[in-house]
Order: sequence, then structure tokens, then C-alpha cells
Amino acid sequence: MNILIVSSSQRTPSQSAKVASYIAEHCPQFQSVTHIELCKFTLPFWDGDRASPALLNSNWNDISALIKQADALVLITPEWGGMASPLLKNFLLLCDGQDTAHKPALLVAVSGGISGAYPIAELKMNALKNNKLVPIPDHLIIRNSETVLLQGEQDQREQQLRGRIDYSIHMLHQYSIALKMVRDNHQDQPYPKQQEYSYGM
Repeated sequence: MNILIVSSSQRTPSQSAKVASYIAEHCPQFQSVTHIELCKFTLPFWDGDRASPALLNSNWNDISALIKQADALVLITPEWGGMASPLLKNFLLLCDGQDTAHKPALLVAVSGGISGAYPIAELKMNALKNNKLVPIPDHLIIRNSETVLLQGEQDQREQQLRGRIDYSIHMLHQYSIALKMVRDNHQDQPYPKQQEYSYGM
């Protein structure tokens, strides 16, 4: 099983990348772990045309290849003004449903304060419809991000957070195994192509 971790802060270095690096080091269930920072790639804004020169001449082919190989995704967004990262929303629009359909995704929000719930709600509500990613019921909100997931002694709150991360990765792995069966079955017995629905309702 392969996992792709996508951190979507528009800054570097970032707390989102720090969280991504921690997760990448703590998911032994997966044979292959890849972490990308979207701000390090040149990607066009989604304009609805998969054959547009801007898309074809960008780094998207490299990212698309990683998505195809992945059995599960971790999508990490900073919370900016109560919203998810524009980079992540654009990334999800660029994703081809043929590459992402029926793959589990763990959603992670990173907040410098005590909030962080709104980006999760936003992503579940309007970012996963057409790419057909399957958000698992568990999600993570990393609050007060500058003070957690650091080296050194761990207080009770830190231990609880790390335990929650371990559990969420464990469940993501379980979903990746289960949904691989769905993808394999759909490939062997696809719905009639003339009636295949590319877009969710």
C-alpha cells in the first residue's frame, strides 16, 4: 500500500509541512510514503480544460503520477481565516477522477490557535464531489501547531494527540485495503461506459 501526503501551505517552511513530516515518519503500515508540498510546484489555476497548455506545461504530470500510484491520501491544509488553503482546493480540482476515485483520504487541518474545524467542514462539503475521493470518518485538527509534535518530553495533551494521529493512520490503512477491492472490482466489472457518471450530484 502506498500513501501520498499533500501539504498545502503557501509558505515555506510551514507548520503544515511539519505535521506532514511527522505523519510520514509514523505510518509504518504503508510500504511507500511520499510527501509533497504544493507550494514547491508550479501549477496553473484550474480552468476546466485538461488539455490546456498551462496544465500540460506545468508540474502536474509529476504529481498526477504520484496520485495514480497512491492507495490512500493525507490532505493537510492550514486554516487561514477559517478557510482551507486555495492551493489545496485548486489541487483537488486538478485531480482526475480516474486517478482518485474510491481512494480514502484523511483530512488534516492545522491551526496556530484553538480553532481548525472550518477547513475540514469546507473540504467535506465542496471539495471531494467530482474527484470521488472518500474522506474517512476520522479527521485530525492540529491546534496550537507551533507547540506540538516537537522533540522532547510529552505531556498528556501531546500523548493524546500523537495517539490520535496513530489511530487515524491505522484506520486510513484499513480503508485503503477495503477500497482497493472496490477499485479492482470496478475495473473488472465497470458500469456501462455510456452511463458512467463523471460528476457527483
